[in-house]
Amino acid sequence: MTTTPSTPVASATPAADPHPAPTAGADTGAATGGAPQLNRSIGVVGGTLLTLSCLTPASSLFVIVPDSFATLGTGAALTLAIAAVLCIGVAFTYSELGTLIPSSGGEYAMVGTLMGRLAGWLVFVLSLIVVMIVPPIIALGTADYLAPLTPLDPQWTAAGVMLLATAMGLLDLRANAWITGIFLVLEVVAAGVVAFLGFSHTSRSASVLVHPVIATPGGHSTALTAGLVVTGLATALFILQGFSTAVYLAEEMENPRRNVSRTVLWTLGIGAAVVLVPVVAITLGAPDLATLTSGDVAGMVESWSNSAVGTFVSLCIALAIINAAIVMVIQNSRVVFASARDAAWPGGVNRALSHLGQRFGSPWAATLAVGVPGAALCFVNLDTLSEVTGVAVAAMYVFVALGALVSRRGAHRHRAAWRMPLWPAIPALLVLVLVWVLCQQSIESLAITGAIVAAAGLYWACYLRPRQDTHWVISVPEEGAEEGA
Repeated sequence: MTTTPSTPVASATPAADPHPAPTAGADTGAATGGAPQLNRSIGVVGGTLLTLSCLTPASSLFVIVPDSFATLGTGAALTLAIAAVLCIGVAFTYSELGTLIPSSGGEYAMVGTLMGRLAGWLVFVLSLIVVMIVPPIIALGTADYLAPLTPLDPQWTAAGVMLLATAMGLLDLRANAWITGIFLVLEVVAAGVVAFLGFSHTSRSASVLVHPVIATPGGHSTALTAGLVVTGLATALFILQGFSTAVYLAEEMENPRRNVSRTVLWTLGIGAAVVLVPVVAITLGAPDLATLTSGDVAGMVESWSNSAVGTFVSLCIALAIINAAIVMVIQNSRVVFASARDAAWPGGVNRALSHLGQRFGSPWAATLAVGVPGAALCFVNLDTLSEVTGVAVAAMYVFVALGALVSRRGAHRHRAAWRMPLWPAIPALLVLVLVWVLCQQSIESLAITGAIVAAAGLYWACYLRPRQDTHWVISVPEEGAEEGA
């Protein structure tokens, strides 16, 4: 690629908008001049609390990681460690592009501005897969960890969690930052208790971390192959991927040029530690390989201590899941809000989804559009879709890395932004590794993701491309675009 695609980018202030807004009756939405702006109300601390809550290390640890124990055995920690190293490069790309193009559209705004609107649209669809599927997956674990108090139906409980998260998402972002921060402390405490107990009841040598084994049907063990580790990287990336929430909050951060990069990097470091340390402890402390691969973390905690400690940890985990659902609804509603502001949909839909409430300044219609369908999805079998989400995350990272490769050309070359070290080696290496990871995923998950992307391409060709003067005009708020470091 020798030239950077020329992508119309609408500013959030009328004077700088190259595409003046049409009349209210036009079928365009709020993409152009006079576009609604979110309030800048949070700094690094609030942004880190929200982003860590979306990374939701404890709920990932207790809901998603157990499945990794089942498929990777004692290699779950090694796979997560490799994913964390990859995520450092990903965090560098997010930090640079998130400060260069601070928009609540996140990945699609960054990629679409740098690589063209079709690429931005495809990235938006990949992010939409994550937006709609991940919160219900997380919420479905709630009932299991509330079982010490009362037996609950997993699906109805998950639906209730999604509706509660939707109601919380309608509030002011600053209030949510502190609410989720309190929950975050509890989930970190739970992870710390598990780590302490696991290390206090070590049952095997630390050598199994670098020479991992998995259980076989006959009750024996065999060495974990490199191929299985690579296959597991997609899920591991999914477990750690919440640090990207910082770029979705860029429009609501004070001084985004400085604070977005700090939030991304701090969140990755803290979140990876909160997940990886307990995983190592569980791996070493599980009494046998069969218990480890069963993934019953609550049962192991109770066997290491007593029922009271097990109940405390289970309740903290349940709160962590609720916390994760709240923050995911907040993040995901911002993505839908930004897509409507950029006129991705028919006019009436754009106007509704880009509307901000007068009292709290939150995108209430976009919040409902994410939360209510999420509650309905709690009644669907999402096992296969969790694999699809891993594929979508890896593919989205490929696009972001490609965007970083072209981010220092043309008009963007001299704009103020945080700049990653070792450019362009880091994004180029990321593209190669992530494509390799994608090639190792199941045919079914690749086919489902490919079909969704193909349908999105058809929508682009039939609806968006013929209306490109008025639709899918990616906007970057003027205040964020002009701030210095």
